[in-house]
Amino acid sequence: MESAGTGGPGTRTRKLRLFPLLAATYFMVSGGPYDLEDIIGYAGYGHALLLLLLLPFVWSFPTALMLGELSAAVPAEGGFYAWVRRAMGPFWGFQEAWLSLASSVFDMAIYPTTFVLYLERIAPNVTRGHGAIVLELSIVVGAVLWNLRGAAAVGEGSVKLWIVSISPYVVLVGIAVYIGFQGMHGPFGGHASLARPVGRDFSTAVLVAMWNYMGWDNATTVANEVENPQRNYPRVILLAVVMIMMTYAIPIAAVAWAGIPASRFSTGAWVDAAHVLGGPVLAFVVVVAGVIDDFGTFSNLTLSYTRLPHALAEDGFLPAVFTKKLRNGSPWVAVLACGACWALALGFSFERLITIDLVLWGLSLILEFVALIVLRRKEPTLLRPFRIPGPDWVPVLLGLCPAALTLYALYASRTETVAGMSALKFALIIAVMGLPLYLVAKLSRRDRLGETDHERIE
Repeated sequence: MESAGTGGPGTRTRKLRLFPLLAATYFMVSGGPYDLEDIIGYAGYGHALLLLLLLPFVWSFPTALMLGELSAAVPAEGGFYAWVRRAMGPFWGFQEAWLSLASSVFDMAIYPTTFVLYLERIAPNVTRGHGAIVLELSIVVGAVLWNLRGAAAVGEGSVKLWIVSISPYVVLVGIAVYIGFQGMHGPFGGHASLARPVGRDFSTAVLVAMWNYMGWDNATTVANEVENPQRNYPRVILLAVVMIMMTYAIPIAAVAWAGIPASRFSTGAWVDAAHVLGGPVLAFVVVVAGVIDDFGTFSNLTLSYTRLPHALAEDGFLPAVFTKKLRNGSPWVAVLACGACWALALGFSFERLITIDLVLWGLSLILEFVALIVLRRKEPTLLRPFRIPGPDWVPVLLGLCPAALTLYALYASRTETVAGMSALKFALIIAVMGLPLYLVAKLSRRDRLGETDHERIE
């Protein structure tokens, strides 16, 4: 089914190349050391470093291998939605899309929230009252406008944003290492303790660490807008895992070496650390870089999530208006609609947003691993330019660790409350809503396409 408003067969849309795709993936998952502070504050330096260095081997690398095989074998727009639909049919494909779009509402509210938390460290008067909402909405509006320029514009611009957002941490790490070598002459009289702070909830640190390593599948939804996706996706995903591990571990080790106590860390505390180590100028630069980071992450996730309504509309599950694109390939109706929905979700606390986001995204991740296993059995001759090494039981083994961690997130979410109920119950209610929504979408599709076309698509 051809999208409306694509500009015709003569139109050539600029595509994402290797490095812009790598920068986009980096922002979709991480963006930098920002938002790691709660891991340090709740777990201490020693446990934080262990979490951030070991978690990728049971959470990120298995996911990256799964995504590498599926994105190379089925490089379709909609990414994970297309894989699950192909493996298990339209019902489960719809559930995958619903879980991802539902989690996006809470995921996308995190970045404007942390933007305000960073900014209030140096300009508290600006972030009070309605000022906070105005600032958060500015992130949403800016990202929407940038995405209307197309995927290539966002990806290429993200390379520059990454360099700017990470540069203050190069300076901070250098100063921290120098101060650490001063030993007892440092601002805190020696290196910081690696022990976990007393009375802190370690499970919160685990959940925040998991959240900082999630989102690897987001870049796959723009496969039609990527140059040579079969080759570039596996390379980008595996390379991004290593980059992000280094981005997280090096600054944390450096500030521990400098002697800043772990108890001083909470969301936005990198600004305080920069002020202690480098003075007000470095603190100001970290805030500016944090703002750029949040904007870059929000913009790249907008690039990802807005392709799902477009793919659903092409399959008839949403009105055809969502298939409309600008000449640069941007699905402008989906971009505007998603931006409006995300703006309505602003206002939750950081920890509650992470909990709900993790539960919903974790459930969608399990469906992706199931799709990998089913496609191995259902289509053994499917061309797989990248294939997970080993026999067919290896993907099953790889999927067990992310599934176990998702179950842990489900268990831990029982302690957070949202709308008078546990975050677990709240998230599961949202997840189950995908069943009646599918029935409504299926009936609407039958009415729009007619019985003959409906049976053909089924």
